[in-house]
Amino acid sequence: QVQLVESGGGVVQPGGSLRLSCAASGSISVIYTMGWYRQAPGKQRELVATISRGGSTNYADSVKGRFTISRDVANNMVFLQMNSLKPEDTDVYYCYVIHGFRDFWGQGTQVTVSS
Repeated sequence: QVQLVESGGGVVQPGGSLRLSCAASGSISVIYTMGWYRQAPGKQRELVATISRGGSTNYADSVKGRFTISRDVANNMVFLQMNSLKPEDTDVYYCYVIHGFRDFWGQGTQVTVSS
């Protein structure tokens, strides 16, 4: 099984930046895709960004130009650099991994954008 641990969340003012990190551990062979989702109270969990093992990326329209996803394949880590943060970015952010034929989720890290 795979365990995911997120870090880097916190409280930031509008226009500020945060960098989220996620480390995968456990019985790992090949992780094909890693990414980030987010979920605000009363809303559906939505995709923020994904990155494949080969480096192909996909972003939600709402974060394009502001967020950048990256990956350290050798160390089973994924990162999300978040710039120009807006209040509407306030969410719990979840690390996501496709390993083998299964999906795995982290426990989430809170990001709050507020004055």
